[in-house]
Amino acid sequence: MTLAGAWDQLTSMVAAIPQTALLAAVLLALASSGIGPFMARRNVVFGRMLTTFGIAALAAILLTVVLQLSRLEPRFDLDVPDMGMPAQVVEGGETRIPMAPDGHFWLRATVNGAPVDFMVDTGATLTAVSDNAARRAGLQARRGGLPISLNTANGVIAAQLTSIKDLRFGNVAARDLDAVMAENFGETNVIGMNLLARLKSWRVEGGTLVMVPRQPQQAIGQ
Repeated sequence: MTLAGAWDQLTSMVAAIPQTALLAAVLLALASSGIGPFMARRNVVFGRMLTTFGIAALAAILLTVVLQLSRLEPRFDLDVPDMGMPAQVVEGGETRIPMAPDGHFWLRATVNGAPVDFMVDTGATLTAVSDNAARRAGLQARRGGLPISLNTANGVIAAQLTSIKDLRFGNVAARDLDAVMAENFGETNVIGMNLLARLKSWRVEGGTLVMVPRQPQQAIGQ
């Protein structure tokens, strides 16, 4: 992901914060760190404690944001299972996807066992799942997840982070892959760069997309 792309993603997240539970946490922490010193100067009981709580809460929120942003870049990918962010793993064997007549690469996958059609989009930072597909796969929004804004044909829409426990197509299997879902996303599901970048390589040969995992194994399901 380019620096410009990362900046656009960050500004979109910040702009969407009021739509998420993060806003309540940020406002509470700011209020505590602001009111606490005022109370402490007047020797009000719990003034210092309130200040400490506010500072600690802001630090925890900042840490959460940094950890989640790191998952957008595989080179700095951090896994924190206790916070609902396990390691994102993509493995399996070489898989070839022929180009469809519309000029896109489409694949049939399973998301937590549910069949879902995806379009491979190298311009998408994150894998995206439609609302209907998310329901079939039993996906749930991540608690405390960063706000996400998606640019679609219908304009900018707010989306929620989720985690795909098991995504499979061809000879490739992905586990605990970050994804976004949104009610107004439409019916097109997208494989984004957060999956492609975790492959050893991917390339287009003629009219075929070739995906090679970092540690090729026996074909999935054989």
